[in-house]
Amino acid sequence: MRLSRSALSLVTFLAFILVPTAASAKQDDKCGGRLSFGEIAACSSIADEQQHVFTFNTRQDADTIYPRLKTPDGDSVSASISGPDGVGVCAAHLYATPCRLGAAGKYTVTVSMTYGTGTNSYRLAIESTRTPSECTRLDSSFFSFASPGVPGTVPLGAAADCYRFSQPTGSVLYLRGLGGASMEGQILDANYETVCVLGYTRPCTLTGPAPYRAFVLSMYGDESAYTLRMPRLSQSVGCQVTRPTTFGDPGDGAVAGTLTAEGLTCHKVKAPKAGAVAVRVDPDQDVLWTLYDDAGQQVCSEYPSPRYCRLPVAGNYTMLMENQNTWGDPVNYQLAIPALYANAGCEATTGTSWDLPTLLVHQTSRVQTNCQPIRGNAGDRIITYSAPTVYSQIITWLVDSTGGEACPDWTGEDGCVLPATGTYRVLSYVQEWGEQGTDATYRMQVRRLSSPAGCPTRTTGPYGAVPVPSGVRCRILEVPTPGTYLVNAVSADNEETYAHVFDSQGLSVCGSPQCTFTAPGRYTMVLQGRQTYTVIDNSFEYATVFLGLPPSGCAEVSDDAAQITAHSDVFNGAGQVQCLKLASPAGAKVIELVPGDATGAGRPDVTVVDSTGAYVCDSSYSLRQASCELTGTAPFFAVIRATGGNPTGPYTTAFPRVDGTPACAVLPRTAEGATFDTSADRFATCFSIPADEHAAREVFTVRRTAGTGGAAVSIFDSTGIRYCQVPSSADRTFTCSLPAGPVTVIVEAHAADATFQLTHRAA
Repeated sequence: MRLSRSALSLVTFLAFILVPTAASAKQDDKCGGRLSFGEIAACSSIADEQQHVFTFNTRQDADTIYPRLKTPDGDSVSASISGPDGVGVCAAHLYATPCRLGAAGKYTVTVSMTYGTGTNSYRLAIESTRTPSECTRLDSSFFSFASPGVPGTVPLGAAADCYRFSQPTGSVLYLRGLGGASMEGQILDANYETVCVLGYTRPCTLTGPAPYRAFVLSMYGDESAYTLRMPRLSQSVGCQVTRPTTFGDPGDGAVAGTLTAEGLTCHKVKAPKAGAVAVRVDPDQDVLWTLYDDAGQQVCSEYPSPRYCRLPVAGNYTMLMENQNTWGDPVNYQLAIPALYANAGCEATTGTSWDLPTLLVHQTSRVQTNCQPIRGNAGDRIITYSAPTVYSQIITWLVDSTGGEACPDWTGEDGCVLPATGTYRVLSYVQEWGEQGTDATYRMQVRRLSSPAGCPTRTTGPYGAVPVPSGVRCRILEVPTPGTYLVNAVSADNEETYAHVFDSQGLSVCGSPQCTFTAPGRYTMVLQGRQTYTVIDNSFEYATVFLGLPPSGCAEVSDDAAQITAHSDVFNGAGQVQCLKLASPAGAKVIELVPGDATGAGRPDVTVVDSTGAYVCDSSYSLRQASCELTGTAPFFAVIRATGGNPTGPYTTAFPRVDGTPACAVLPRTAEGATFDTSADRFATCFSIPADEHAAREVFTVRRTAGTGGAAVSIFDSTGIRYCQVPSSADRTFTCSLPAGPVTVIVEAHAADATFQLTHRAA
């Protein structure tokens, strides 16, 4: 059954305005006539070319009104407003946009279907700003931060709610959200000019003359509950009082509070003098703080001023705390405001020499700030290292006697250069409390990077010498001439600890394990020198490697692949570096060979450098996995070091040349192939295969026929490119694709007595 248009209109209206009976609907139905300010005219139906005419009177010239036309979904309805002279002024629509009228008198509202067709229902309401229908007075207690605010409800289709109040011109209010995403409004002064917009959390300065009026609107004309809250920031009241505290555990000087899910609270900060203070809040991730002076002007806030806030004058300040919890949970917090301009609570002054014991700092309050004074001269570069006992993050910074940050600007260099001679203080605290219990401890070192004191001195030593280990985090390196040097530090078990090198002014030069110095002089090597979140105690002993590049005093080793000559030696302690001079010229390609069963120190780290000390290659890849082309200037050197965890032990190595046509024995293409013996002194051998004695794909077999151990096989072309490489085995058959031309076969066996057979045939 289809409903008629009038029936449809009635259904739409009933669904829209929710009335109990048809009789009351008819009684409440108003589709024209006189409309008072604040009244809601509910009309159940308007259709096609109908026009509903309403009138309202203004008693004052230049009145500003909020006209609202609320309709359900359906055909579009319009409402135009004309003045006493019949000239159109503005329109009433869903959003109740303010409309400035002209002369006082009778105004007409004409409601019609926008396109002259269709049907709908509507609600029409108008509110005046100069002569509102009703305006609730807000007394002085409303502007306290302790006030819960004033609750209200805007009815369906209503224009606006009005509130009036008096506050001194220039007062700063802290506007709060109205409690709904669709709620908004305005504050007007005595001249009915807009002062501030409601609906967002923000400060509002009352400009223009008092008294003031606040109008609250529902953006879409829906029935909406709200809470109006506008506590006064300037000369605030209703805030818990707190005062600047001393360094160390603030005790009763710390205050606690609770922030509800959408909460905001305040603290009245009473500062006895001007100067820098810190703001310590726990948990700092869940609370956003902002500090205002007594005139309501922002002084500082958490993100621009995470370390300190400078109070311009003595007196009262207002600290606002807002809930920032990700999940919207209530937050219990603590707050302390240590006075950075004072020294109360600081520890005894400490020196900045590197050989002083590490400081152990205790923190017994979550909002505690610790203070460690030092003396320094203008130009000193000071660096602070800190590390927690239990995992956390330690915040440190350096301040002058006024509490101002000594080095506020980042320069890219480490440490802080003191601008003047005097006493400075390192301030610090545990940022994340974690599982520390009631006493969070952390270690701290305050050191002078420029012209450092307390660092043992090291001069360059000969290759092959075993450096003597000792403690203290730094070393003075006496650089005799400009050039490249090996510079690094290893523990007693030969594990490297990263180090950084600084010049005499404390400026960064380079990092380990290789450093180029442009001038002779005294330089400082510091273990993990740029990692200020580390502390390395004086009890940690390490060996210092400080050797010139290229190496000197190195024995020469043959590169003859036909008669592979092994070099054997022994590592006698942590940090020992040995070297060999390679016989191959520039452009040659060489590989490193070690016995297949070598372990620990028997498989050293090898780096090849040229005659200038420039890096060429190393055993991490090309020397062992491909081949190393000797680029640069001959002669070339192999710098040999034991691997981490292996401070002592013997090793054997060889560096045959694999490019060109080595005079290696030919590997027959017969069933018997070739046999060869291995031993501790001869663990590698070489064969050649002429160009006309191999196919594009060859099958190789290496088999142990006597003794112990296995053998690895690599095949190179005449340019030194490695085509195939198979790991060590006692019996292995593999296929290798070969290039045109002669190839070289290198066999690398265990350092054991054994006999092997090697054969090849076309695949």
